[in-house]
Amino acid sequence: MRKRAGKNYTQWRRIITEFHELPLKINHNKRMKLIVLILIAFVGVGISCSNAKQPGEKDLVVISTDFGDIKLKLYDDTPEHKQNFLKLIDEGYYEGLLFHRVMENFMIQGGDPDSKNAAAGQRLGGGNPGYTIPAEILPQHFHKKGALAAARRGGPSNPEKRSSGSQFYIVQGELFTPGKLDTMEMMLNSRAKNEFLQEKFAEAKPKLDEYRKNNDQDGFNIFVSELRATADSAWTEQPKFSFTDEQREAYTTVGGYPSLDGEYTVFGEVVEGLDVLDKIAAVETDQYDRPKTDVKMEIKRTK
Repeated sequence: MRKRAGKNYTQWRRIITEFHELPLKINHNKRMKLIVLILIAFVGVGISCSNAKQPGEKDLVVISTDFGDIKLKLYDDTPEHKQNFLKLIDEGYYEGLLFHRVMENFMIQGGDPDSKNAAAGQRLGGGNPGYTIPAEILPQHFHKKGALAAARRGGPSNPEKRSSGSQFYIVQGELFTPGKLDTMEMMLNSRAKNEFLQEKFAEAKPKLDEYRKNNDQDGFNIFVSELRATADSAWTEQPKFSFTDEQREAYTTVGGYPSLDGEYTVFGEVVEGLDVLDKIAAVETDQYDRPKTDVKMEIKRTK
């Protein structure tokens, strides 16, 4: 600290000396006012620099509950989600909201504004701040235990996989064996293949409709057979899904929920408080997965 103070003092003396050498047409009072303004600006820059996030430093937040605290770091490479989450935290948006959906061995979900002071038994999960966020789904961020991810509307009504503006979930999940991950890879690739074939048949719909219109069953069957063979051949050239070594290590040691990978934006992870996550996930819930005893939250920035 002494070294830094000495350096600042030397810089201030240099500034004052230089301004004492201003042309004489600037009178003494004006010159002193100008020096004061410069010093104020200089001190302000110093304070700003001292408060700025240092290289490698992460944005941390803490979720406080009656079960304890969960500390999370937010990822820099999902900036839309990080900035929105921090904005809502700074506004006090999450204060008093509930973890309204809790499913043991899966996840705990919160952030519905309708959950604040919600009546007992009220069904929740549909609230939002009035906007959604573009998906930031990255392969390096996956649903290991402790992953912080954005909830969203599923199905064909949300093909871009845009995230809820406020609702989030923290993954608890479960442990997977290597064999179970192998089976899941096969299932995911089978599902992807079916979606690929559906796209090809959708592209050929006008031709198929023409055969139907002409009541040409033989022509229809031949065309479908050829289309299927062409699509199958094209599928062999498509990249196939496989878990990375990092995913396999995480899912077989700490656990998680791999079937969500690639479907939802993961924008942070728990760094402290996995035991608190487990406690919340174990609470008794109603038929809608809402805890029978409210689990309130408060979220703040931390270091």
